[in-house]
Amino acid sequence: MTTIHPAKITKVLPDSIAAEIGFEVGDAIVAINGTHPRDLIDYQFLCADEVLELEVLDATGKTHHLEIEKDYDDDLGLEFETALFDGLIQCNNRCPFCFIDQQPPGKRSSLYLKDDDYRLSFLYGSYLTLTNLPEREWQRIEQMRLSPLYVSVHATEPEIRIKLLKNPRGGQILQQLKWFQKRRLQIHAQVVVCPGINDGKHLEQTLRDLVSFHKGDVPTVASVAVVPVGLTRFRPSVDELIPVTREKAQEVISQVKSLLLEFRQKFGSNVAWLADEWFLIAGEELPSEAEYEEYPQIDNGVGSIRLFIKQFAHAAAELLPPKVSPARKLTWVVGNAVEKAFQPIVQQLNAVEGLEVNMRALCSDYWGQSISVTGLLTGHDLLLNLQGQDLGEGILLPNVMLKHGEFVFLDDMSIEDVARQLETKILPVAGVEDLINTCIHY
Repeated sequence: MTTIHPAKITKVLPDSIAAEIGFEVGDAIVAINGTHPRDLIDYQFLCADEVLELEVLDATGKTHHLEIEKDYDDDLGLEFETALFDGLIQCNNRCPFCFIDQQPPGKRSSLYLKDDDYRLSFLYGSYLTLTNLPEREWQRIEQMRLSPLYVSVHATEPEIRIKLLKNPRGGQILQQLKWFQKRRLQIHAQVVVCPGINDGKHLEQTLRDLVSFHKGDVPTVASVAVVPVGLTRFRPSVDELIPVTREKAQEVISQVKSLLLEFRQKFGSNVAWLADEWFLIAGEELPSEAEYEEYPQIDNGVGSIRLFIKQFAHAAAELLPPKVSPARKLTWVVGNAVEKAFQPIVQQLNAVEGLEVNMRALCSDYWGQSISVTGLLTGHDLLLNLQGQDLGEGILLPNVMLKHGEFVFLDDMSIEDVARQLETKILPVAGVEDLINTCIHY
């Protein structure tokens, strides 16, 4: 059994129940109604009650016992250092395409932690393989109805999935899907296509198997994302992986499109979607906005470009003025994969009198990629491509380039370091409204 640590508080929301009681950052919750919460899921479940007896450890190490009466489901207004109070369920697979193994050595240790934790999947939509769960965790998923989970399937044929995950338990995926089906629990699936391993007839078999679970009023497989394998120059030099070429991307698009036509006729939905990257690599037009339906796989890069363009159009109609004063010049950095798709956005920004936005679409020298999505650009890439250039008053930097909640790039360079070396300001932007507002109010 892993040790359950007190849940350390990092934020007390203003005007919340916790603020009224006097909780402070640095306090930690030890127990709720006699139960030590293992994670944020336990905490939320236990805090739903109307009467709470809390055991709290303050920053000096002193224990306090509190009783709180509140309305059912009222939130206390606390945020924690981590969602897991008993440690991470780590991954025991050895997938050759794992991004963790494709990073350079010598970075901080947290970057090399591989999680395969169903709790992070339920809370945040991260993908897991289901190969690392002891029986008690399966029971907890059932008892607490932790649905949907996000599952990396990659292949449904046992021998192919075992080959990809390098784990004999990888072959149990169809039985596991039946387990979810029997309990009316759902998953969103992803298939990372590795040319020569799980493409062609294997990809067709996987999609047909997964879509066979899309039936009933609670479809077990709610959606499937088909994603191209991403390789970096840091991956082990001897492996079976080959990059996705333009020709391979065109082949996969053609193959999957014909299957989607069939699925749409049968289910009234695509059920499965190709990630935007396929079309960018192939040099083909993105599907129409309507084809993405409710964007069920948006966090997997399925429809994110179309949605961004749509959101920009709506926001621009409301927020973009005819002119700005004083005049300003800014540089917008994006991955070269989206250069063509984002040209209309740049044109619309530059139609504002007094505003000049220059888009710099970069590939990632750091990762060794000739075509790069925006989220993988690093501080190294900005310095390599932008040093000594006229960048105007600052760089518009999509915050997808930064580590979650930090002002640090994926290569561990800080925004401050990069801004100092480029001798300009870096302006992180989150989404279209932030992009527009930074352009016009900076």
